[in-house]
Amino acid sequence: MSVRTKSWSPTSWREYPIQQLPEYPNSEELERCYQELQTLPPLVTSWEIESLKDKLANVSQGKGFLFQAGDCAESFDLTRSSKIVNLVKVLLQTSFIMIHEMGVPVYRVGRMAGQYAKPRSSAYETVNGEEIHNYRGDLINGFGATKEQRVPDPKRLLEGYHKAGLTLNFIRALGDEGFADLHYPEQWELDFMRNNPYHQEYEAMVKSITQAVKFMDAVSEKRQQQSQKVDFYTSHEALNLFYDSAQTRKVPRKEGYYNLSAHMVWLGNRTRDLNEAHVEYLRGIENPIGIKIGPPYTIDDTLRLIERINPKHESGKIVIITRFGKDRIQEELPSLIQAIRKEGFPVVWSSDPMHGNTFSSSNDYKTRNFDHIMDEVKHAFSIHRSEGSYLGSVHLELTGDDVTECVGGSKGLDESGLDLNYETFCDPRLNYEQSLELAFLISKEWKKSYG
Repeated sequence: MSVRTKSWSPTSWREYPIQQLPEYPNSEELERCYQELQTLPPLVTSWEIESLKDKLANVSQGKGFLFQAGDCAESFDLTRSSKIVNLVKVLLQTSFIMIHEMGVPVYRVGRMAGQYAKPRSSAYETVNGEEIHNYRGDLINGFGATKEQRVPDPKRLLEGYHKAGLTLNFIRALGDEGFADLHYPEQWELDFMRNNPYHQEYEAMVKSITQAVKFMDAVSEKRQQQSQKVDFYTSHEALNLFYDSAQTRKVPRKEGYYNLSAHMVWLGNRTRDLNEAHVEYLRGIENPIGIKIGPPYTIDDTLRLIERINPKHESGKIVIITRFGKDRIQEELPSLIQAIRKEGFPVVWSSDPMHGNTFSSSNDYKTRNFDHIMDEVKHAFSIHRSEGSYLGSVHLELTGDDVTECVGGSKGLDESGLDLNYETFCDPRLNYEQSLELAFLISKEWKKSYG
């Protein structure tokens, strides 16, 4: 039976059962950190959140594309300028490939500046014969495989806030001060692209952009200042509700509450229960909200969930992120599209081809195959095309570093090469080259459907 409160507040979720959040052993320290986090300045603004929502409303009408991508789980220790620059650079490159190929606006939402918590399939693991907490992301506990480091630590809520603030500040500086200046697109090229079969097509794209900018400069009395700047939005899974609710507040001259820790948050596949804490929290905030949908799920519960979170049927509010896996998507996706369309829900459809295609390699690495990822993308576009629906987004886990975590791609990385540079703290990510290659292929599938 639901214990639903009569009215919503940023803390009403605390009256509900909650999944994927271990108990903190020091409840007094938790409350102290929570209250301190409530007093700190917001990381993002309500104007930015509303701007993203307006853009997503355009996507839901087939007038743009949402590119959501970034780290599986960010690490406090890796909040470094080089890591941030590389991730921003590959997000820029992939999005501009899509813009050039699709000819529609592409809105960038990074899994960054807050993606510090991860759901896990089990609460504990056994290390050297001792049962310890599973690692749930730096926002909750430490990665080191000792009992002491794995204890949930509320001070990490504050550290997460500060690391997110540093990351956001640097991202904004890069976006505002010429890092993405279209007058110098050749600066985006990564050296290894010279060995990629799409290198010539990429070079042609760079030249095309350069020529277009020169033309605009020639016909305009003022330099095209807008071409120097790009918008970046941030997102994370709203998993640790102490972190998210502490930064949820009212703002002047606007109705409702905003989660000011990120522009967009999403509801995970393991926290979708209608009568539990995460749904209760998310139903009360104004931010755009992603909903991960994959096995196990029911269509009826999914429809009730969308209605619960977006009862006003606000356009740009809900992003449905499907994650079925290449072997199940053809069976599962068509009926979901039909049911949501029948209800008239104005959702953005997004494909997450990563999480349903994870497996263990023969040498015991958690990995994903590039071809399997692309297979799910192709199926998703084909199904939406057949259903007369618009697939307006992809959701990827990638990094700006040259890691070896996913097999396949034009370089032909196989399982024996995974140990060369396997860095992830949780799930395997696409590397630089795989991300750029996938961007080309995704663009081609989009053009086949909507070009």
